[in-house]
Amino acid sequence: MTVDIRIVRAGQMYRYYLRETVVGDGRRPARTPLRAAQEQAGVPVGRWMGRGLAVLGLAPGEEVTEAQLRNLFGERGRHPYADRIEADRLAAGASPTEAYRAGALGRRVTVTGVDFVFRPQPSIYLLWAFGDEETRLVIEAAHERAIVRVLEWIEDEVAVIRYGKDGVYRVRPPGGLVAARFRHYEARSGRPLLHDHVLLSVKGQRLDGKWGSIHTTALHENTVAASALYNELVASEVCEELGLATEPRTVTEGRRTVMEIAGVPHELIRWTARRSDQIATCLSELEHEYVTAVDDYGEPRFLPVVSERARAKLNTIAARKTRPPKKGKTRSLAQLRADWKASAIRTSGVPADVITSLLAYARAAAAAIRARVAAVVDIALAAVDVTAIVFVMNNGGRFHRRHLLAEARRHLALVLRGRRRDPGLDDQVVAAAISAHCLDISEPTTVRGLEAGYRLYTARWSLSDFPARRRSPAFAPDPDRRPPADSGEPLAPRPPGQDAGEWEIPRIPLQYDRAVLAGEVVRAQLRTTTVVRGRAYDVVAHQQAAMPEQLLAPEPDDPEHDDQEPKAGRGEAIDLTALRALRKSRTDVEALDLTADRLRRLQEVATQMADDARARADRVLADRTAAQADADAVAPDDQQAHRPQQPGPHRGREAGH
Repeated sequence: MTVDIRIVRAGQMYRYYLRETVVGDGRRPARTPLRAAQEQAGVPVGRWMGRGLAVLGLAPGEEVTEAQLRNLFGERGRHPYADRIEADRLAAGASPTEAYRAGALGRRVTVTGVDFVFRPQPSIYLLWAFGDEETRLVIEAAHERAIVRVLEWIEDEVAVIRYGKDGVYRVRPPGGLVAARFRHYEARSGRPLLHDHVLLSVKGQRLDGKWGSIHTTALHENTVAASALYNELVASEVCEELGLATEPRTVTEGRRTVMEIAGVPHELIRWTARRSDQIATCLSELEHEYVTAVDDYGEPRFLPVVSERARAKLNTIAARKTRPPKKGKTRSLAQLRADWKASAIRTSGVPADVITSLLAYARAAAAAIRARVAAVVDIALAAVDVTAIVFVMNNGGRFHRRHLLAEARRHLALVLRGRRRDPGLDDQVVAAAISAHCLDISEPTTVRGLEAGYRLYTARWSLSDFPARRRSPAFAPDPDRRPPADSGEPLAPRPPGQDAGEWEIPRIPLQYDRAVLAGEVVRAQLRTTTVVRGRAYDVVAHQQAAMPEQLLAPEPDDPEHDDQEPKAGRGEAIDLTALRALRKSRTDVEALDLTADRLRRLQEVATQMADDARARADRVLADRTAAQADADAVAPDDQQAHRPQQPGPHRGREAGH
């Protein structure tokens, strides 16, 4: 995810945020004013945002002061101008207790806020780091506007104030929320990482004017949907403003793809992933210790396989163990960008001309993709994909609306490839999924369970209808298998040349592959049995929009006539000229890096599919001819028998697509 969430408590504001976070994750010198420390660290000042600022006498974009942060987040939820309010009340003759209460926002709380961390995909902040000044400003503006949109969605759809006994009453904060945003430029490893810390106050005002606290559990539950919305908004605005496009890339085998800017080399993304490599190495060692751990009697302490839940906990431990110290000397953004470019040219393995002209390479890749991949969104088919994936991957087939919403936003980002979409299209996909493919299995025992966001759903299918999950060879069940007892000797060193993660640690296979297969099965069933809007499902355009680019670019049969333009046809309008120019430019785009072997293999597959389609068409025609002959044999002479139409051009896989 590109949006993380952490709880902010009153003590943490003094121990961590006021000392480090507000100055770019550096070390704030003692007794240094906040503004001076931020200037020394080379980071911009914090800014207020949110619809609830007017009630507190603040304005959007206004500078965040240390006293305001201390009052709102450090003093258990007081007014940002509590010191001034208290002084005015004392001057008016109020008692100290009355003056203190005048500066409070309702009851005192321990959890004073949440810290949302927003960061774009690596390919976007690499363009931000290596591009010119105009590119940097465009990406930062898109980043800021996406944060504002996500915060508005949280205010309108997510945030609720609980009050009454056991929080039985829940209401949206009508005046909105208050947040402080702080910009950071680099990661702990020193690599570029554009990201913002948004400290969201839990204080909100109800309709009756009283102050209550936002339910932080609802914020945690909707973080994935917020992350998907942020990714979609940032990518679409950056692509539209700079003429770029996105492409799906596989980061971890068996998991969902991520959408990156096409044309940004993988080596550059790996260059920024120093922390990921360190975590992966430590995680492999922790997994080995996990599956071989035994108690005092020589019995295994844990399961002999690493489940997804155990792996997530081990990953958290690995991240903490490998966390580097804070950065040393501070540098300005201009100096940082110059140093990043020099370091990437020296150590990333990417040619210098690619790094210095990264935006031009990304635009060339976008031109090839947009000329060949049409953005077609079929809401009915999108609902099938979304429901199938959520059904397989959530709690044994039980899920809430927020799960569908997050998956719908990911699906739209995959299909649209960086193009902007109409507002509310994700809600339309979710509504179609719930109405057509979901069953409401809610048995609410509380008022909360009656709310639309907490209705419990399952799909109208059975898990037995879907293909079995592929099992990993390392997960072959062996009832006699036991981890070796700990002899007290240190673990054997890793063989030379063996990378992290290559040990044969038995892991439970991932579910995403099965979820994708489930969507394919359901689409196949609907294509053959269901008619929607008076027509059968036609999935050609939809699948082509989300298909990897290498499946859409056939190699010319005759290399001598490679300069000839292909004949334009339905589903075959491929700009091979742009593709050849892109390949000559040495742009490292996985989806467009077409080797001769891959093209021959794809051509063989396409030929086989066409032969199969023709064979099926011949069989259908033969069956119809036989049926017509039988009908002619029994038809009366004075009555013309019904003659079916001859098969003509039609859409679908049977047409050779």
